[in-house]
This record gives sequence, structure tokens and C-alpha cells, in this order.
Amino acid sequence: MSMLSIGGSALLLVPRNGLFVERDILRPIRRAPATLVGMCGIVGYVGNSSRRADAGHSALDVVLEGLRRLEYRGYDSAGVAVVADGTIAARKKSGKLTNLLAELESDPLPTSLTGIGHTRWATHGGPTDQNAHPHLADGGRLAMIHNGIIENFAELKQELLEKGVTFTSETDTEVAAALLGDIFRNQLNGESSNLTKAMQLACQRLEGAFTLLAVHADQPDVVVAARRNSPLVVGLGEGENFLGSDVSGFIDHTRRAVELGQDQIVTITADSVEITDFFGAPAQGKEYHVDWDPASAEKGGFSSFMEKEIHDQPDAVAQTLLGRSDLNGQLTLSELRIDPELLKKVDKIIVLACGTAAYAGLVAKYAIENWCRIPTEVELAHEFRYRDPIVDAKTLVVSISQSGETMDTLMAVRYAREQGAKTISICNTNGSTIPRESDAVLYTHAGPEIAVASTKAFLAQITAAYLLGLYLAQLRGNIFSGQIKDVLADLGKVPAKIQEILDGAGPLRELARSMKDEKSVLFLGRHVGFPVALEGALKLKEIAYIHAEGFAAGELKHGPIALIDEGQPVFVVVPSPRGRDSLHAKVVSNIQEIRARGARTLVIAEEGDETVRAYAEHVFYVPQTPTLLMPLLTTVPLQIFAAELAKAKGYDVDQPRNLAKSVTVE
Repeated sequence: MSMLSIGGSALLLVPRNGLFVERDILRPIRRAPATLVGMCGIVGYVGNSSRRADAGHSALDVVLEGLRRLEYRGYDSAGVAVVADGTIAARKKSGKLTNLLAELESDPLPTSLTGIGHTRWATHGGPTDQNAHPHLADGGRLAMIHNGIIENFAELKQELLEKGVTFTSETDTEVAAALLGDIFRNQLNGESSNLTKAMQLACQRLEGAFTLLAVHADQPDVVVAARRNSPLVVGLGEGENFLGSDVSGFIDHTRRAVELGQDQIVTITADSVEITDFFGAPAQGKEYHVDWDPASAEKGGFSSFMEKEIHDQPDAVAQTLLGRSDLNGQLTLSELRIDPELLKKVDKIIVLACGTAAYAGLVAKYAIENWCRIPTEVELAHEFRYRDPIVDAKTLVVSISQSGETMDTLMAVRYAREQGAKTISICNTNGSTIPRESDAVLYTHAGPEIAVASTKAFLAQITAAYLLGLYLAQLRGNIFSGQIKDVLADLGKVPAKIQEILDGAGPLRELARSMKDEKSVLFLGRHVGFPVALEGALKLKEIAYIHAEGFAAGELKHGPIALIDEGQPVFVVVPSPRGRDSLHAKVVSNIQEIRARGARTLVIAEEGDETVRAYAEHVFYVPQTPTLLMPLLTTVPLQIFAAELAKAKGYDVDQPRNLAKSVTVE
């Protein structure tokens, strides 16, 4: 064992095996899932001249390799900045990393031992060269990159504009950079060379979720970073140190890493790592050893991207909620640039989507009709324009697409606009075609989804649909503001509840492995549990290639019960007994009915529902939550089941046969 001094505190370094390392790295997500943001890729580096000369590398080499390793996170632009010869030199381009590499080839950067790099997943402002990071401030002597959302950027921007600061982008990041530059240059009273102190003061002003990395020409051998509600890891080298949004950003160079805590600032040089809190008090991180290879690191230590994305879901829901309401609990959906008076006059809503997104739309129908009292239809986008639908100026068409490029959905949106309808896109990809061609957009901010079978995007879509329904109810006065505040509070508790399900999924995984030879699995649900049953069946079909069907439980007696024979596995999503008692009782009767015919009943129920135990071979409980929000929880066990069963069968869960992530043909 050895000791490391970080921020004035001693850490005890204990060797761990791979399993414990994986759990240690994931533990911050498990403890505080509602507070994380993780979309962009971030890399920082400071090296020692003799160390890097021997290796034949520069800061630019290290940063670019880190960005390449982080490409799996998804991005729409990339940029780098280095400190050299008393100046900041930066290059940035929209599009893929190859665009940045071409720019660097035509306009090279000077050799440097200090640098930062960024791949951006756009939130504030579209994916353009100007909006790409790094952003410069303090007369071009400071460069900053950022992951997350600065919630009070508008207030800070106005303050800086009044001081004469000019802005060249649409981003909240440039506001944070300008604030840091103003503090560094004008507010430190003789401490102007202290970038760490400036970062501490800046973070005291910022609200939201962020990881910030900054370099300054006045301190050429320093990178300063801050973390609040957003991932940041330190890599410890010999004569060099690293920063990354995760360990894959530096895993080619070191396996020693330090996990930062909430509201901490880290200053790295080639030979030191100092950690403080936002007010300058010494703090400590937690060192661990990374036993993964680079390929595994990109998946966060999971065996597949799908598994990782299932575990990303607390984060995905939290990000989608982030910054969408004010301190009074009022929804502030600034992206919905449609005249509120027009939205008040809407007399019909049509949700357009395909596949998993269509099931998110079915969940939305229950919530929107309940809160807004507006008739809501859910249409498969590829059928919509071929049936001569009734659409007019009082119709609101809501399209749902993870990629924003689904051709069936795009053509349906175009048709709806031609008929005079207003269109809103729920989408996960900034700048994609469907949002561009819609009247307004509500981005999910779930981060990139690599696996073909959708998981975290589905929960984020449902969350965004809830926000839209509440916003319409708020505009139209259908429900009181206090009720909206209560629903938002319940939504805010969902990420932690999802994490609870993930942490307790061991028995479910064991069941899935034991069922790898099953030929058919049925799924039953009622009310909002019906679309969950449909989604559970789809997941099994997509990645395990098993016959699976989802049914509305009440439909069972009208035909599907003929499928039940001895040993037939049936998942049943049971409504809460705290909701409509009759609905719960009817589904329990369905369980009894199929069990009497030999079915193997696998029940998903709410904690405290003991009535189902007598009729279920296996019961998997989810935390209590209001009925309309329950799909955000009950979906997760079915995702885990499908992924584990497919893995047990030896299939590639990320790239199932015959399927593509984005279907761009009709």
C-alpha cells in the first residue's frame, strides 16, 4: 500500500480486483443519480517536457487521442486549445473529429505541454463552429470547455453585457468563460495570476450542472477544473497528469485515477494534483486503479453499451428534467417557441412515432389526457399520412424520435405542417432534421445512445412528454400550479428510484439466465402498464430473437388466453393498489386466470403489494410512485431481463441482426 497527498489530505491506496474497481467507479452514479450530467467528452493534460519528449508526444497528441476514445459518447462538434509561447491557441469545428483533424492539418497548433479538448453534444445553441468549444475570454488569454447546463446563464450574461463583454456564440459555456475571465482579470485584487481562485469564485456564482476545464496564458503549466453534478475524473501519471469526463479519456497513459466529489475544484500540473471545494477549503478525492482495457472503459466497465445505457437511465431522466422549471415550480420550456395563445386553443393532439418511441407516445396519451383534458391520438408515423387524417390549425402534432432522422416520422411531420397543424418534436439529437422542420422542439438531453435497442432514450422521451403535458395544463389552467409542483417533485424522485431497481436486480438477472432456452414470453399490462408490456415484448424480440407479445390485460379473455399452456412464461405489470382499486383487482384476477391454466407468472408490482405474492412464481418490486409516472420504473426490469437473457444466449445485444439505430428510409 502507498499514500498520496491530494489537497492536503492523505489517501490510503488499497489494491482492488476488477469487480471492486467497477463498483467504486459507478458508486457516485448509484448514490446520487438525480444529479449527474454526462453528454460531452472532456480531456485535459499537463506534461513535463522531459517526460513527453522521451515519449514523443505533445499535449495535442494526448488530447486528441483522449477525444477519439470518448467518441462513443456521441457528439456534434469538437475542439482543442493549448497554451504555448505565452498565448492560447485553439481550433474547433462542427461535425466529427475528422473535421477538426483536417483543420489542424491545414492550420497547425504550436507544440505545447498543456492542453484541453472537447467533443460537444449540443444543448445551448446548435452544432456550429461558433458554438463549439473551447470558448475564449479575457482577451483570448483564457480558454474553457464545459459539460452540462448553466441554469442562470441569462442573468449572468446580462450582467456581463452591461460591463461591455461581447459574445460570439449562443452557448451558456461562453457566459461561464466570460465570467471566469472577468473575475481573473478584474476582481482578484492582486491575485490575478491565480486561476484556481478565480474558478472558485466563478463556481460560487454558477447554478446548474457542470464540469468546467480552463487554461490561461498567464499560467501555462496549469489546468483547473470544477465539478458540480457532472462527471470528472483525474488521471495520475509520472511527470504528467490528466483530466477526463471518464477514464477512457486517458486510459492509454495511466490506470491510476482519482474520483472527485461534488462541488470540488482540481488544479493539475505535471507533478501535482490539488483539490479544494468551491470556497477554497482543502478537499480530497478517492484514488482507485482501473483494471479495464480501453475498449471496456468506453462502456463504463459494462459488457455492452446497452447494459451501460440501462444504468445511465437515472442520469437520462435527471438531465431531461434539468432546468425545465423555476424556483416556484412553474415549467419554463424555453425551447417551445410557439405562441402560448395558440397552444391554449389546441383541441386535439396527435403523437407520431415508430417502434419504442410509439410506446412512449402511448404513455404520454394517458398523462396528457389526464392533465390537459385534450383528446390525444397516438399514430404510427408510417401509417399516418396514408389514411387521410383529420388535421387542422387547432391540432398539435407531437413527433417522438431519438435520432431526429426517422424518415417515416419526418414525412408525417411534413404532411401535418402542410395541413396547417403546429408541430413539436421530442428528440435526443440537437440539430437533426425533424426538430429543424418542426415549429418547436423539446430536447431530451439523455446523451448519446449507442445500442440499437433503445433504453435510456425511451425513459427520457416519456419524461419529456410528461413535461409537455404539464406545460400545456399550466398554460390552459387545467390543474393548479401546486399540483404541477407536486408532480415535478415526484418526477425529481424518479432517478433515485430507478437506481434502487438497478441495484437490486440480481434475482431478475438470475431468472433471465435460467430462461435462455424459452421459445416464447408473453407480457400483460393495463392502463399505463399496457405500453410497458408492449415495450417489454419488443425488447425481447429485438435482442434475444424470442417470440414475445404484449397485450392489454383486459384483452386476454378475448382471444390471447388461448396461447396459455403449461409452463408458458407471462410477465404481468400490476397497477398500484393505491390507485384505482378496481384496476388492481382486475389484473390480479388475470394473474389467477392464467396461472390456473398453467402459466408461469412473473409479476412486477409496487413495493408493499402483498396480494400478488400468492399468485406469482416470481415477484419483482419497484418503489412506490404515482400511477402515471410508474412506466419510468416498471420498464426497467423488463430491459434488464431482455439484456441478460440475450447475453446468456451469446448474442450481440448492441447490434442485433437486421436492425439499424436510425431508420432513414420509408
